Amino acid sequence: MTKIGVISDTHLKKPDKDLATIIQKHFHDANMIIHAGDMVTLDVLSPFIALDKEVLAVCGNMDSHDIQKTCPIRRTIRIEEFSIGIIHGWGSPHGIRERIRTSFEKVDAIIYGHTHQAFCAYEDGIFFFNPGSPTDSRFTSSNSIGIIRVNGKKIEGEIVLL
Repeated sequence: MTKIGVISDTHLKKPDKDLATIIQKHFHDANMIIHAGDMVTLDVLSPFIALDKEVLAVCGNMDSHDIQKTCPIRRTIRIEEFSIGIIHGWGSPHGIRERIRTSFEKVDAIIYGHTHQAFCAYEDGIFFFNPGSPTDSRFTSSNSIGIIRVNGKKIEGEIVLL
């Protein structure tokens, strides 16, 4: 089984105690960490990297020039039997899954952010997963992160309310 810690929309200029607590409590036993954009600065990734885990990130619309140069807008990875697209997203929350779906060909799952609204469900055969935001409450009533578990031919997501 592969456990993936998923986070997005941290909107921090540097790591803080709350982020460190989230990482230690929820991601300490993850096999990898995915950040779906809007980190704001690359420094935010340092506590994830300190876990000595693989960390993958994409840039979001609020990210600095350094992140835009370092992290792709989208990427596709393979975890066990699954092809997983990772993208931040753009525009209105309404219709975002339809928009981001067109950014990938032949994926089983898409991890995204941008809306700050957690989402975990299949739509038209694709598993969509948005962990929400752990730090920013714009557009949502609760902060959250996510965990994805891949086990053979099964992929499951869990939204963790903070």
